Formats: sequence, structure tokens, C-alpha cells
Amino acid sequence: MTSLRESIRHLKNDIIYRYYHFRIDSNDDPYQVVMKKEPYKVLFILSHMRSGSSLLTHILISNPAIKGYGESHIQYQSEADLKSLMYKIYFHNQEFTNFQDLEKLRMNHSYILDKLLHDKKLLNKNLLKLENFYFIFLIREPQRSLMSMLDHKPHWTEKNAVNYYTQRLSSLSEYAQIIHSKERSLFLTHNQLIHETDKTLKSLQSFLKTTEIFSENYEVLNTTGKRNVGDFKENIRSGRIIRKNREINIDISQESLQEAMDAYGKYQLELSQTCTIIDS
Repeated sequence: MTSLRESIRHLKNDIIYRYYHFRIDSNDDPYQVVMKKEPYKVLFILSHMRSGSSLLTHILISNPAIKGYGESHIQYQSEADLKSLMYKIYFHNQEFTNFQDLEKLRMNHSYILDKLLHDKKLLNKNLLKLENFYFIFLIREPQRSLMSMLDHKPHWTEKNAVNYYTQRLSSLSEYAQIIHSKERSLFLTHNQLIHETDKTLKSLQSFLKTTEIFSENYEVLNTTGKRNVGDFKENIRSGRIIRKNREINIDISQESLQEAMDAYGKYQLELSQTCTIIDS
């Protein structure tokens, strides 16, 4: 028998769903929702696994201009898929447990955010050319990236990790060339995010033209640290940048490391030439 508490919860969820359904689906424009004057801009973090993308995501979405939660796993074929992103961001990944949570019903953000870590998530590369799309490219140096991948995916071989890493960097460089706009693309490294934080945060504000500044302290969400959303290690739950790497006892062969380093050097240069970069 359904309890009164469960009945109320189901009713609440149904009302909230109907509210979002009305606002999102009553306007056919993929960038618009009902009762919002300005269209959304789309912000994609284009990166690879174990790059610090979860940290960057949390820093970005702690700014009131940006709404997101992590990796949606949507496979983008057309602008129409943005409606699915809106549902995931606003309805499926928010909790409404008290009256204060009603503030979450507001859809007044400038950007909706997703992060794409795999080639198969961007099925239509023509989306890269659209003026409402903005992109932050994030890459991390090879040794720590590969070690963290193998720690994260113990069923992978070293070759699996190197192949993914080098292919993904190649794809990121290709994406940047298709975008071909420094106004819509920003390139940064994990090292800059961690060790040149002030410059990076100022560059984020300048690139995205947000009123509020960015901070290295961020909000911990109900999705923070969950598998299939982003990083599920303890550091991400701290609510701030932790600059000391956790210990990983995995060795990478010199041959694999050299292959990854060659790719990193090549594609880092290409990305820095194609995108806006962090001010020196």
C-alpha cells in the first residue's frame, strides 16, 4: 500500500515535471523555453577522461549564469537534442525536498552546460559551427592522465589508454579547426587550472562574459562524486581545488609515455593556435 508520504512525493514530482514540460516543450526553438526572453547559449567542455573536467564543471556551474551537472551522455545529432539536455539538467538531476528548493525552478541561466569526453558523443560535427555554441577545451599531460585512466578502468590495458588518449587529442584538435573561432573556443590545460588558477578564472569570465566572477571554491551537488556523471574519487567532494595529487601506484612504460607525449605536444600546439588561450 502506498503511504501518504510517497503519494505526496509522486504528486510533487509530477507537478514539477509538468512545469518543465510546459516550459521546455511549448517552444519549438531548441535554444528557447517559455517565459525566458533570451535564448540559451550552449557550453560544451571538450576534453578527455581524467583531465580534471569534473573540477572544471563544478567551477563553471557554481556561477549563477551557467546550469549543468556533469556528463549527460547525450549523443548529439542535432540542435533538437538540446531539449534532452534541458530535461536532464533541470528535472532529472535536481532534488526538491523543501520550500527553499523551489528556487531551482528558475530557468534564467545564460548557458546550459555539458561535457563530452568521447568521440561518439558528437555525432554531427556541424554543430561545432553554430553561433550559439561555445567550447572550452581541456587537456592534461600524459603521464598522470594515463595513470589515472588505468586506475579508473582496471580492465584497460596500457595500450587501450594510450590509444584513447592520442585519438581523443586528435579529435579535439579537429573540432577546434572546425569551430575556427577564437570568440567561441577557449583552450586550457589541467596545469593552468590547478597552478595558474587566478589567471584561468579571469580568462573564463572574460571568455564567457559573465557578470559574476569564478571561484576555486564550488558548490557540492547531489550528483557530485557519482559514477557515470563525473569523477567519483573523494577529492571532488571537497568543494575546492586540491592541488596535491592522490597517490596512484601504476607505472607507464617509456614507449607508451613517449607516444602520448608526442601527441600531447603536437595537439597542444594546434589547440593553442586555434583557440583563445589563457593570458600569460
